[in-house]
Amino acid sequence: ADGLLPDRRDLKLSLPGGYRPWTSWPPSDPRIAWASVVLQPYIKNYDIFLCPGIGTSSLGGTVQVQQALDPGPNSPRTNYWMWRFDRPNDPIPLDNLWGKMDEQAVSDLQAAKNPQAGFPEGVAEVEMVVDPYFPRTIPSVSADLKGKSVHFGGRNRLFLDWHVKYLRDHRTN
Repeated sequence: ADGLLPDRRDLKLSLPGGYRPWTSWPPSDPRIAWASVVLQPYIKNYDIFLCPGIGTSSLGGTVQVQQALDPGPNSPRTNYWMWRFDRPNDPIPLDNLWGKMDEQAVSDLQAAKNPQAGFPEGVAEVEMVVDPYFPRTIPSVSADLKGKSVHFGGRNRLFLDWHVKYLRDHRTN
């Protein structure tokens, strides 16, 4: 419906590799391939869903990062994360944005009291898309990924109002 963020939890569960094909961190599946399927009619090139920095990063082949759109060997792939679209739960968790209007997304995130999402005052503070990162402060992050990020010392973020910003993160590199 117009004005609503997409609700494609069905795609979240059905893409190659399935939902969350790993046992360590993260505890949900923030991969973004479902969004590339939804937005396909509006884009000219799937490369928009690939961070160029991944190519020079050790995270490029990590299962928590890469996701294919179909099982074929030449399938387009994605490598960004969308934390607010990371769980297919029903009902939709307060800190997930499936099918919500912008205003509801902000108020639900405030009500969720999720320390990772913070307390956004508006759409300019709601993170939508982020480069993959593996904080060294989370015990369940495997030793080979602990502290790694695509961009040294932080990550790029796309917010709900569509602005992009690099933010430092002391938990990485």
